[in-house]
Amino acid sequence: AITCNLVDMSITIDEKHPNGHALEKDDLVAVLEGPLASIFTAERTFLNIIQRMSGIATSTSDFVRATHATHCRILCTRKTTPGLRAWEKQAVRHGGGINHRFGLSDGVMLKDNHIAAHGSITVALAEARKIYGPMVKIEVECDHHDQVAEAVHAGADVIMFDNMNVEQVAKAVLMVNGRAATEASGNMTLEMVPKFAATGVDYISVGRLTHSSPSIDLGLDL
Repeated sequence: AITCNLVDMSITIDEKHPNGHALEKDDLVAVLEGPLASIFTAERTFLNIIQRMSGIATSTSDFVRATHATHCRILCTRKTTPGLRAWEKQAVRHGGGINHRFGLSDGVMLKDNHIAAHGSITVALAEARKIYGPMVKIEVECDHHDQVAEAVHAGADVIMFDNMNVEQVAKAVLMVNGRAATEASGNMTLEMVPKFAATGVDYISVGRLTHSSPSIDLGLDL
């Protein structure tokens, strides 16, 4: 509606289904009314956006279904299209996923470069806690089990297992033993997600939801 009304405020849109509703082939999505010249001007832009967001929601739904037998939740990331982050993250929510940070101000994540700059996870986390206080969650990215042990001991709120295989994640979850929330990340595919979810990890973050989901084929007919 926003896209069409930027072209012509007189265009009206009657949406036939709520956001997040599963559609079948040939389902009618919406009915537009207004000057034809204005609708034709807006057509490609609003179709591109709807197709893109529908693709993200559909891919997210597929990943969410792959975790259905577990408590694991699917997260998106900040790997979004410039200018479209709000819509893309909303599409993830409509697909049943949840959002990781919207921006850097939404939480602290200590990644490999931050840890290297401070010399250790312990020092980096203590410095972050000093700056942000006890009410802001701090997540630590870990590449191996020694880092997981250090992150737990240092008091991380969330521990990310970055690019670990299924067996490594399963061991890391046991090491954490509920003392922090856990997240698996790194080149997650739909085929591998059920195996990672079965390890007991709390979250799986999937960058491809917003950077590689195929668009859904939609069209406009008079």
